[in-house]
Amino acid sequence: MKSSFRYFLAAAVLTSSAYAYADNRDWGGINRYAKANAELPAPAKGEHRVVFMGNSITENWFGTHPEFFKSNNYIGRGISGHTSSQFLVRFREDVVNLKPEVVIINAGTNDCAENSGPFDVDITFGNIVSMTEIAQANGIKVILSSVLPAAEFGWNRNITDAADRIAALNAKIKAYADEHKLPYVDYYSAVVYGPERALNPEYTNDGVHPTAAGYDVLEAIVKPVIDKTIKKKK
Repeated sequence: MKSSFRYFLAAAVLTSSAYAYADNRDWGGINRYAKANAELPAPAKGEHRVVFMGNSITENWFGTHPEFFKSNNYIGRGISGHTSSQFLVRFREDVVNLKPEVVIINAGTNDCAENSGPFDVDITFGNIVSMTEIAQANGIKVILSSVLPAAEFGWNRNITDAADRIAALNAKIKAYADEHKLPYVDYYSAVVYGPERALNPEYTNDGVHPTAAGYDVLEAIVKPVIDKTIKKKK
């Protein structure tokens, strides 16, 4: 009887592990944009292709303001919930292989929220540096951007120092951009609000994701930086 129970238990564990593996086998999100990437033609001569690499903030941006992307030849490659480690896994498929002139990297919100493990500012920052170096090795100009402010994460109330985490990560990104003379987009300063360093309630419904009005603010900040970066490359 004991032997049969052990066999049953082992089988149950293996079955559970198999289902867990099946659920997580595309942990990096490589399949999310696989079809769109395959259908995207190579950049035409003189085309200034720009990829926005990000999480739900980027994904929602395209959904909220699709014309901003379409009219400017911008490509959105945001996946809701993704951390910088997942960005790194799919960076070749969603950025390098698309042969953009410029990539804008906005990473860190979900790292701070511990979506895929404990937060370590140096690991998150290191992932951003790795993406930068991969892009540069492939002749792609990099624009780094700040993490948007948030006083808390509604899906993880256990995080009580969200604002401090975001500030620490932004300081590292800004210092790196300055040191390496990379364009840096400071969304944070334009939309931070109050002593809790929250996302301005005029621009959000949930404290993390911008509304259409919030994206208006971000667009006014990022587009001039993109335009300047493209002109420098000519």
